Amino acid sequence: MVHELFQIPLKVWLYNNLKLMLILDTQTIDNLNKTVNKYLSYFENYLQIFMPASSASINSSIFILTGFPGLDQYSPWFSIPLSSIYAMVFLGNSLVLHVIRTEPSLHQPMFYFLAMLAFTDLCMGLSTVHTVLGILWGISQEISLDACITQAYFVHGLSSTESGVLLVMAFDRFTAICNPLRYTSILTNRRIINFMVAIVMRSSVSILPVIIRLKFFHYCRPHVLSHSFCLHQDLLRLACSDIRFNSLYALILVIFVLLIDAVLILISYVFILYTVLAVASQEERLRSLQTCVSHISAVLVFYIPIIGLTMVHRFGKHLSPLVHVLMGNIYILFPPLMNPIIYSVKTQQIQSRVKKWFSLKI
Repeated sequence: MVHELFQIPLKVWLYNNLKLMLILDTQTIDNLNKTVNKYLSYFENYLQIFMPASSASINSSIFILTGFPGLDQYSPWFSIPLSSIYAMVFLGNSLVLHVIRTEPSLHQPMFYFLAMLAFTDLCMGLSTVHTVLGILWGISQEISLDACITQAYFVHGLSSTESGVLLVMAFDRFTAICNPLRYTSILTNRRIINFMVAIVMRSSVSILPVIIRLKFFHYCRPHVLSHSFCLHQDLLRLACSDIRFNSLYALILVIFVLLIDAVLILISYVFILYTVLAVASQEERLRSLQTCVSHISAVLVFYIPIIGLTMVHRFGKHLSPLVHVLMGNIYILFPPLMNPIIYSVKTQQIQSRVKKWFSLKI
């Protein structure tokens, strides 16, 4: 039953308000009582779904993040390459954003989406740098539950955002190659903004139910996380509460976000390949496909680490903790590191603008 604090005031409120409209006889009171109890039962079920039974006492646990298990004495040495990688992530993505913002010729749909991708990668680095480097620099391995949940929200939300951006970039390539005459009329500024807002809303709202529930779980197992940052599935592993809703919802979310995005990207490239092969000139075919190389590379760079980390979490419980840590670091660092390099090397407009910018500085 719902706690008496919910039952009594609600019944009194209903009775007092209904007495203003009609005189209650015994039968009406009994019927009203049954109705109130029925809705209280619905309310109780709602609470059980979104607030586990352990929510009576709000959890404020401290968790221990994992650096490189068994190699703690080498942490200062590991901090050098990882600090360099984070510096490259910040500089590379900031440079891409700066070039797109300052170069009028890059104010096109393709580069607007690329700017969103770079901003997402930049945020991914910012959301994890303090814990990853904090461990290696010996600052702290501890993280509060609130901070951990917040970090998990941003990590998973940004992953969903990146998947959505890669999908609209595939749509951009599909439109440019399969329907070039209508490209500017299809990808208008208004439609681009709508795409971006939809991606952000999907990413920020869809994961809230499972993230909020993490606050109310009871964590009775040793508070040692598998990575140097927080993940939803890592916290579930330590919970002793009923996690069935979180597990099922997370699976559905992966299917309806990451998997469907990947399938739609694949379908778009099937149509692109069909259109390109219909072109008579081999030179035109190569030129069309070259415009897709950067995007295909970015898709592979994003999805391969996610698949690897998912496989490790699902089937790699017998593996060394070091494997979990390495896969986690690859998952959060490889796409933000590689995307600026891929687009700077493969996109002629960005490459020439960067060269021009550096030549002026020198």
